Formats: sequence, C-alpha cells, structure tokens
Amino acid sequence: MIKRYIKRGKYLQKVAPFIDKDIIKVFVGQRRVGKSYLLFQIMDVIRKENPHAHIIYINKEKFEFDDIVDYKTLLLYVKEKSSRKHKNYLFIDEIQDIAQFEKALRSLKADGNYDIYCTGSNANLLSGELATYLSGRYIEIPVYSLDYQEFLMFHKLQNTEDSFDKYIRFGGMPYLMHLELKEEIVFDYLHSVYNTILLKDVVSRYKIRNVSFLKNLVRYVADNIGAVVSAKKISDFLISQRIKISPNIVLDYLSYLHNTFFIYKVPRIDVKGRKIFEVGEKYYFEDVGLRNAIVGYAHSDINKVLENVVFVHLMSNGYHVFVGQLKEKEIDFVAEKNNERIYVQVAYKIHEDNYEREFGNLLKIADSYKKIVVSADSYIGHRTHQGIKHVHITDFLLEDVTV
Repeated sequence: MIKRYIKRGKYLQKVAPFIDKDIIKVFVGQRRVGKSYLLFQIMDVIRKENPHAHIIYINKEKFEFDDIVDYKTLLLYVKEKSSRKHKNYLFIDEIQDIAQFEKALRSLKADGNYDIYCTGSNANLLSGELATYLSGRYIEIPVYSLDYQEFLMFHKLQNTEDSFDKYIRFGGMPYLMHLELKEEIVFDYLHSVYNTILLKDVVSRYKIRNVSFLKNLVRYVADNIGAVVSAKKISDFLISQRIKISPNIVLDYLSYLHNTFFIYKVPRIDVKGRKIFEVGEKYYFEDVGLRNAIVGYAHSDINKVLENVVFVHLMSNGYHVFVGQLKEKEIDFVAEKNNERIYVQVAYKIHEDNYEREFGNLLKIADSYKKIVVSADSYIGHRTHQGIKHVHITDFLLEDVTV
C-alpha cells in the first residue's frame, strides 16, 4: 500500500507519545481533511520502528469492506487477518459506519496484541454510552483542514498577499494541492465534498426528509458566520422567506451539521463571571473554502472570513474557544488552554471608526491575560498599545504569538 503524501507534523507529534501504548487512538474531524493520509503516515512511522509490524487496514469507504457491518463481522475479519507471531497494528477508517464498533475495540484491546488507530467523521463517535464503555481506554485527537503554514507547504507557496488571498478564498482541504487554484475548478471540487458531507453524514445518518430546508439553513449560516444567532432568529428569518420551520427543528439540524464537524457552534461566555450563556451563539465553518463554495466569496465578506480563519486556527492549536461578553461589549474570541487564557479581536483594517471597538473593548478587561488584536493592515510589525499586541494576521497564523 504505497501512498504519496506530505507529512502533517503537528498531528504526528500529538500521536507519537501514544504509539505502541495500550490506548486506542481516535482521530476525529470532517470528511476529506486528511485523516486517512494521517493513518498512512503513522503506518510508515511504525514500519520504520518495527519492520515486523503486522498492519491491518480497514477503510469503510471502500466497497471491499462492505461486509464489515457490525462488531461481530469486524472481530471475525480482524481475527482472520491477525498475526500470531508479530504485534498487530489495526487501522480503521470511518469507524462510525460499523454498528457497536466499541465492543470489538474493547475485546481486541483486552487481547493485548493490538495497537489500534481509528478515524471518524462524527462528533458523537465516542460520547455518552460509548465513552463509558471505553472509559480510560482511548485518546481523541481532532484533525482539521490545513492551517495556513500547511497550505503554503502543500502548495509550495511563499507567504505573500496573493498566497493569503488564495487561502481565505479556497480554504485548506488537502486535495486542493492536486488542482489548479482557480475558482471554477476548486469550487466544483468543494461542492462535491459538501454534497458528500450533507447527503452521507447528515441526510442519510439522521434520516432527514426536508433536504431543501437543510440546504437553506446551511446557506443562512454561511451568510451569517461571526454573527450572534439563535434558533428562533433563524426560524423567523426562514418564515419571512415563507419557509415555516420550528426553532426545535432548526436546533436539531444545526446539531447534525455540528456533529459532522462541518460547522462549529461557539457559545458566549461572560468574561467577568465566566458564565456560559445558553442562547445567542455564533457559528463558524471548519473550512472557509467550503463556506465560499456554498455562498460565493466577495470582498465585503472579508471581516467574517478572517474571523473564521482565526477561530479554526485557535481550535487546531488546542484552545477551547468562546465568544466573550463584557456587559454590552463583545470580545471576538476568548481562548483557553492549560489554565491560561487569551483574548483576540479580529478586524480587516484598523481605522478611526473601529479603533475603539478593537482596542477599547480589550482595555476594559481587568485581568492580566494576554490580549491580541489581529488585522490585515499592510504593515504592523510588532506593535503594542497599552499592553495589547497588534499582529498581522499572517504573523498570527505562522508564528506562536499566543505565548
């Protein structure tokens, strides 16, 4: 099984401490973000360290594995392919398509001669009863589409204004490295990805009948990334378009889209009291290219697209991200990791009209955590304003400015 790929170092670093350890490794993320190729990279690392490693690979997206439908057929297949002389390394792609797979994983883990790696495209893959069943026996590693640094590497580009424009226009789906970066070509491919996610991971999995409404909902979210929304607000808008859907159904459909990692729901948090508000969240796309393929890309969208890019960058670097609320003021992102917190404001350009919002809102926060304004102004350098860092967005995406 020879696969050509570009290594995604940050994910290999995350999994490296757990290779050959008695714990199941689960990679989760949206379809087509490169989870399968990450498995191939791990296989090569293992083969290099252990030439006798016995690799068993199952990909539920391929027809030859159609007979593996539940934990019983999974166990039969694995046992049949296993080696008694050497350690077995089991790789299962899109494991959520196998009913009660957790029973098989627990059994194989108990045998002691299997190092197990899985991928899944559903956020509920190991939640609730499944997490209880495999409690303490697995680690979950989120995988995202290419960050800006990876995008430059995959496409052999330098960090220029044109390169960044391509990134925020076309996004970071890894397969784009094989395509000419022209809108009609890229968006055709991204539409096919969108349709696969929508039909296979949402419509089929959740048995949705009103596909037309689902597509309208996706378009609404795409038009309103970075805006505080609620199920009722969406429902009211759809009613104004003569589409009568209850807020509860809106919430259900949004949760389905979130479960596929297609969009992310970002709750609001009270900066001072740390209370999480139950209504009025924001939504962002896993990949801005997919968002642009759905509703088009216009320069007037630049502020919200930049917000989306910064949000995913924070998430992919291990932060838990919230929208901040400070009385009547809003902080674009409150990001927390390892008991530390940073505050981030995002703007296309800083000028007299928005200076107070971007810097003034941060200055009203009384604590001493790091505060950053990110913008695309032509030259910034390493400026500070009353202790607040002002960083160009490409520097923010390429350097570890959060430490």
